[in-house]
Amino acid sequence: MSVQNSGRTLSRKQRLQEKQRRQLAVVDTVDKAEAKVRKAEIELAVAVTEAVQVFGDEHAASEGLDMPVEAIRRFLGMARDEAAGADDAPDASDGS
Repeated sequence: MSVQNSGRTLSRKQRLQEKQRRQLAVVDTVDKAEAKVRKAEIELAVAVTEAVQVFGDEHAASEGLDMPVEAIRRFLGMARDEAAGADDAPDASDGS
């Protein structure tokens, strides 16, 4: 019996292509998740910046938010970097 089901038996090249397709799909999923995390971090950085303004300074915001001062500073830096990047973007028009 030399009849093979061509839908069942994949060549080595086809198996490698399928493996590569799955790997690329995983990389794409990770990239999308990282983009969502980055967006969430930026939103949190903006909220922390607003909290610092409301509380008056980093230390008061740290106590009010129950967040280490180092984390507050990291988020403030992220917000600054994002604002600087938005100022460089051609469609930035919020006037901040």
